[in-house]
Amino acid sequence: MPHMSGIELLERVRQSGITSVFLLVTAVPTVDTAIQALNLGADRYVIKSDKLIEELKIVIGREMQTIGLREENLRLRREMLRVFAVKNIIGKSQKTQAVLEVVRTVAPTTSTVLITGESGTGKELVARAIHEASARREMPFVSINCGAFPETLLESELFGYLRGAFTGAYADKKGIFEAASRGTLFLDEIGDTTPSMQVKLLRVLQERKIRPLGGTSDIPVDVRLIASTNRDLMALVSEGKFREDFYYRVSVIPVHIPPLRERREDIDPLARHFLHKYSATMSKALRDFDAAALAALEAYAWPGNVRELENAIERAVALSEEDATVVRLHHLPEFVRLAGPPPVTTDNEKLVQIPKEGLDFEISISRVESQYILSALRVAGGVRRRAADLLHMSYRSFRHYAKKHGI
Repeated sequence: MPHMSGIELLERVRQSGITSVFLLVTAVPTVDTAIQALNLGADRYVIKSDKLIEELKIVIGREMQTIGLREENLRLRREMLRVFAVKNIIGKSQKTQAVLEVVRTVAPTTSTVLITGESGTGKELVARAIHEASARREMPFVSINCGAFPETLLESELFGYLRGAFTGAYADKKGIFEAASRGTLFLDEIGDTTPSMQVKLLRVLQERKIRPLGGTSDIPVDVRLIASTNRDLMALVSEGKFREDFYYRVSVIPVHIPPLRERREDIDPLARHFLHKYSATMSKALRDFDAAALAALEAYAWPGNVRELENAIERAVALSEEDATVVRLHHLPEFVRLAGPPPVTTDNEKLVQIPKEGLDFEISISRVESQYILSALRVAGGVRRRAADLLHMSYRSFRHYAKKHGI
């Protein structure tokens, strides 16, 4: 080796990121050289002798066994992580098991995934399960809600910007695509993006490059994209509100999560999971549901899906007596216990009937509000924007009333 020593070659190999097995063979052994070689990452230090070939066969054989064990351990670890990831998705219904099977199948790939389903069904949980069961699990999982930002702000969040790109851009900032490098980027509510933003995202998916605001050159990105929506994208395509080419690019692998009312077998295990979770958090002794409470939980339509169920169980635990060990019917929210038609007539020719003992006006009005919100959600199939339209109110007002009543 006329231009560098074996030690120098080893150092350059390791600095370049190459992880191949490195055997250092020398005819002039010294203790210092051996220590330096091992410190720099040499796998074996072999001294030349008359039996060099035989010794190399033994050394290489041992290294091959080590490589085989390392690969087997890695395979087993990946399999364990896949099992752990899907175990976080709770449910025993056939529909939930079908979703889990899709997660197991698509996780090892790098294909773009589109997760659809109503609000509160657990779309981000499924996205995280796919990431945790993939080869990218050691890298970042970055999530952003596309509906939470106006277009200009969303663009700067996704792609980043250079200093001076706009007023207030006092320093360079990396975008979320760069932050998720070699990992997974989850674009929640992608149906809320504008057509112009869809064009920019389509370009990223096609070319795997981004351009920061104010920049003149592209930056390569290595990101797996998972998107989600609670809207009917094909309907938006037909209305001209969602680009058809972007739809087909983002829905390479579609995963649909059914609403909770279509998989009622999952209500029991989910309710018990949340009960144990919040009992531990609040230091309560609650361990089970009585028959009436469980029947009410399973009979209710859950327009807010799993998120609404979790909120209801958290509320029941918080309001339970300190010494209670079982969740009873009276612990559950009123809209679960008394789901049904509003207690007052809507006939304009009749007066509201007041009972002899009187009533609490505020509670009665609150109950009517809650029932109308729930009824509108049922008719709208759980889609909140449609429910707001049915009640002839703005989406912001609908969200206010839904939050007020814990829906």
